[in-house]
Amino acid sequence: MNNDIKVAVIGLGYVGLPLARLFATKYPVIGFDINESRITSLKQGTDTTLEVEDVILQSVLVDTLNEEKGLYCTSDIKYITGCNYFIITVPTPVDKNNRPDLTPLYKASETVGKMLKQGDIVIYESTVYPGVTEEQCVPVLEKISGLKFNVDFFAGYSPERINPGDKEHTVEKILKITSGSTSEIGLKVDTLYKSVITAGTYLAPTIKVAEAAKVIENSQRDINIAFVNELAKIFNLMNIDTQEVLAAAATKWNFLPFKPGLVGGHCIGVDPYYLAQRAQEFGYHPEIILAGRRLNDSMGEYIASQVVKLMIKKGISVNHAELLMLGITFKENCPDVRNTKIVDVIRALKEYGISVTIYDPLANTEEVKKEYGLMTTNILPEEKFDAIVLGVAHSEFLKLDFLEIQKSNSLIYDVKGVLGTISDNRL
Repeated sequence: MNNDIKVAVIGLGYVGLPLARLFATKYPVIGFDINESRITSLKQGTDTTLEVEDVILQSVLVDTLNEEKGLYCTSDIKYITGCNYFIITVPTPVDKNNRPDLTPLYKASETVGKMLKQGDIVIYESTVYPGVTEEQCVPVLEKISGLKFNVDFFAGYSPERINPGDKEHTVEKILKITSGSTSEIGLKVDTLYKSVITAGTYLAPTIKVAEAAKVIENSQRDINIAFVNELAKIFNLMNIDTQEVLAAAATKWNFLPFKPGLVGGHCIGVDPYYLAQRAQEFGYHPEIILAGRRLNDSMGEYIASQVVKLMIKKGISVNHAELLMLGITFKENCPDVRNTKIVDVIRALKEYGISVTIYDPLANTEEVKKEYGLMTTNILPEEKFDAIVLGVAHSEFLKLDFLEIQKSNSLIYDVKGVLGTISDNRL
């Protein structure tokens, strides 16, 4: 066991906890988070994000700081004092105007800066635009610590590639990009990750290259999804089933199998704005990136309008109609509601005078209320509805007996295209 390495993971959310758990199988790890209720549940061996199974989490938890390996969770900054690797995994959201909000990164950097000492390495995993680590975060570390960058302490960047809800592509099975503020530090960072990532690592030549690689991964997906969303709109006008078109096209060996839908979450729906803002700071207006964002952001209202049109065709009175929205998380089989675009569909439906009931067995009702001002339920309602919209393809929804929740003349709209013939239409 390497007694010289002691890791602090700052931020124990969807990215930080799986990483901390993995490192804890080999090193002593301090998991720090300012959310005290989160720390309480983790200490009890429960991960409310469902990313780490309770039995796996419990297998690495320790109650003291003197163990050779294991995870100690805390909201008290003093416990990260003895660490020499600090890995920051806080979220990087956008504000209401879609401008990057680096506040969590600044605050996490201030926290680490207070504990920084000679020879320490600070590694950032949060998705950012090229330059943030060295131009935005490092100055905070220098100011708070009083230490000099690349003399007294060093930095690295290793972008997260967590896919929430995915139990197959877990953190250790995803190849990891690494980088360091000097060539020597790059090797140290790479060696650290290589010791636990079974899929291997890729050492980028600079931090900026690693930052850029991450932000274009999700921008590329965003643009491709925007393309098929536009196709869905076009083929809908032509009365052609988009899913059948994509299935036929997918028979070509190099066709990319993207599907239409709502693009939310903390990555694909956010990261392109980071790259776009950085490009604009250099005097370039990124037309394709922003066009893709505009199209994907319009899909909520589009889906709502399609639902309403189908209701009218079926003779269902739209005003005061009772509609059941199945799911409010940003993706299937995951409790994460950050930047979910289902709320765009709900708000648009309500503007038509439709009464919307939201059922999601995975979403935290208090979190949804706090974030969006919407009431949700974790229990399937007993009443019947004029319309049902499958917004999220949770496994539990695929087992539903829709006849039990449908009125005699009702509509089922399948946003995810997974219900087959029982739906009246799909995106």
